[in-house]
Amino acid sequence: MFTQTTRASAFSVLAILMATTVAASDWPTSVATDPHLNLIPRTDEDRAKIDTVTQPATTFDAPEAFEAHPAGAATTRARTDRDAFSQHSANLSFEEELEFKLGNALFEKIWVFAPASTKASDGLGPLHNARSCQRCHLKDGRGHPPQDLADAAVSMFLRVSVPGPVPEHLQAIHDYIGDAPEPTYGRQLQDFSPPGINPEYRLAATYEDLPVTLADGTVVTLRNPTYQALDLGYGPMQADAMFSPRVAPSMIGLGLLEAIPAADILAGADDADVDGDGISGRANMVWSQEYQTILLGRFGLKAGSPTVHEQSAGAFSGDIGISTPLFPAHWGECTEAQTDCRAAPHGNDEVRGTEIDQPNMDLVTFYSRNLAVPARRNMSDPAVLRGKELFYDTGCISCHTPKFVTHRLEDRDEQSFQLIWPYSDMLLHDMGEGLADNRPEARATGEEWRTPPLWGIGLTQQVSPQAGFLHDGRARTLLEAILWHGGEAETAKTKVTEMTADERADLIAFIESL
Repeated sequence: MFTQTTRASAFSVLAILMATTVAASDWPTSVATDPHLNLIPRTDEDRAKIDTVTQPATTFDAPEAFEAHPAGAATTRARTDRDAFSQHSANLSFEEELEFKLGNALFEKIWVFAPASTKASDGLGPLHNARSCQRCHLKDGRGHPPQDLADAAVSMFLRVSVPGPVPEHLQAIHDYIGDAPEPTYGRQLQDFSPPGINPEYRLAATYEDLPVTLADGTVVTLRNPTYQALDLGYGPMQADAMFSPRVAPSMIGLGLLEAIPAADILAGADDADVDGDGISGRANMVWSQEYQTILLGRFGLKAGSPTVHEQSAGAFSGDIGISTPLFPAHWGECTEAQTDCRAAPHGNDEVRGTEIDQPNMDLVTFYSRNLAVPARRNMSDPAVLRGKELFYDTGCISCHTPKFVTHRLEDRDEQSFQLIWPYSDMLLHDMGEGLADNRPEARATGEEWRTPPLWGIGLTQQVSPQAGFLHDGRARTLLEAILWHGGEAETAKTKVTEMTADERADLIAFIESL
């Protein structure tokens, strides 16, 4: 894989953000109180109910109450076709269903280069990774890495950066790691462009077989990837450039993850592993372009974005080269060194302003918030129940937190006060050298990743048959994904390698039921 270096920040100016466990009430107000949501305060009665329903399971002879509906009232029925991740929250009104469908149309819209007769659809790129959101998030599910050296990486790209200083407005964050865009190529490599403008590169992946022998003699062959940035269109990169391969994740349940109280997420952080369990989840804290303050990072593979809207706007800019009110540059990710790209025709105009305007961004955001989580399958099966107990016994729930209750919200009934089962603590964890990209993102080091939610994971390859697992899609099966775990998850992984074949099958059956 790419060899990169990380560089830690020298700044540590707030004692409350030192590497110790802190109460949620001690975090900066902007991080701990969700200023981007219109909240109804929780009552003492609410808190008592929440404490009761979010307790981990202690018996495994039957499913828990409400477990069939991982997204609460927003849960949709589980389909058996490729549209399993493309349904709307079940608790939308008729009018909201229409809004969802309009957002879906924009998510699937194929953008074209400017100038074009279809003014509402021009402005693509010039540099871009895909022509629509759906081209990366295949059927609203996961993308996949290139299958060989000749395969175009439509649903995968490389992030890139170089070491840099910590900006003044972020120096209050302990352990923030300074970085900067690569001077010629920016923060993301784009592999498509219009005629007359060079694309930035071509991504290629090759794999080395890595056999792992389990305790019972079973041999599982992992794929150890090497990524190459070939055919660089603008000359060599800076020598200390750091790269991170990223496969597009699935889109389900994002609005519910956004509605989890920040204080509840922060309560699980244990930076210095004070409780001695070997797990030291850390909150990523990032700058919000939208709210001009530091917020809790929730979205992206390293929790580098704070809200669904900001994540969506960033993807329009970086992935498709479409300007938005939040990121209005009509050239998208083109750097100052890419003069032809910056001078190319664009779709900004006096009527709509940016290439996608705010009303349409609101529709895309609503759509992204309301892609529904499918109902659980086979959860009463004895094998699934045994697998659930093994999932708990191996310590998987130390990172894959089963349950949260969302905020009461004034303006988002579909996400308001729902018991949800994402199986994620939304925190950063050291996953070991084997999964390291060695590229930092805000507080996330080169070995840290946000715990991915597991809801719907059993339907991943039904929705997108070529999809793999982990941040770069290297794992072809859930067992391969588990065997790549290291760092804080090393102990749990070792317990899986020591299981019998029947126990492993039960564990996988449980995960596939989510």
